Amino acid sequence: MPSIIVPAHNEATVIRACLDSLLQQPGVDRIIVACNGCTDTTAAIVQQEYPQVLCLDIATPSKVNALNEAEKHVLSWPVFYIDADTKLSAGAIEKITAVMAQGPLLLAAPEPVIDTSRSSWLVKQYYQVWLSLPYIREGVVATCSFVISAEGRKRFSNFPNVINDDGFVRCQFAPDERGNVSGTQVFITAPQNLKSLIKIKTRARLGNMQLAAANLCTRSQDKPYSQIMRAKLFSKDFFSVSIYIAIATLIRLRAKQQLKHLSSYRWETDHSSRQVQS
Repeated sequence: MPSIIVPAHNEATVIRACLDSLLQQPGVDRIIVACNGCTDTTAAIVQQEYPQVLCLDIATPSKVNALNEAEKHVLSWPVFYIDADTKLSAGAIEKITAVMAQGPLLLAAPEPVIDTSRSSWLVKQYYQVWLSLPYIREGVVATCSFVISAEGRKRFSNFPNVINDDGFVRCQFAPDERGNVSGTQVFITAPQNLKSLIKIKTRARLGNMQLAAANLCTRSQDKPYSQIMRAKLFSKDFFSVSIYIAIATLIRLRAKQQLKHLSSYRWETDHSSRQVQS
């Protein structure tokens, strides 16, 4: 039976929706919420309203440390690592577990469903193109969540002190060892404005740069990005693709600048998408 780890830092507005979606999943052994460095009521909500969930109240505000601490309480595999501001579709855990048991996936994820209903026009244009990229939907990218089998977890020891934990995990597996499971979804709320989008995408890009600089990837992560973008520029989606490229270029330049001052980096969070969810 699978276990679930939910790292949570100041997620009081969204933690209920996340846990409600997880508690409706059949066949789960244990749910562990790793509250880390919370200064709001996240831990109190979990402890008081969800007694069936194991709540860890960790002083250090670090997602990777929270994952490492939570893993000490895991009793069974595979383990689902679920972000606190997301929700899973009904039966997702049972289906993903069954698919992984059949092989060959060692790393899996549900398919991302990104809600842009409250997002600005520019943010919607960005995600329209981003979600159409083949490696986004096929390679455990953009899901905010991932699942590792017992065998797959042997690929690395502890989660290292990196910005992009899911990027680190992904680059420990070859393309044929990882994939999104059809018929399962993770629901993600997109940023409402361009500023918030740039913040979270810069963090992801910076995290990938950090992984490359530290040689922490053991599997090739080549993406035919230039070829795909070139083809899209000469398609009917020219306008939205041009907007995407402009935003992506700004994100890349911003991440390069932050990489020069990585030792003093402060985690950037999108607060616009963290309104109370139902």
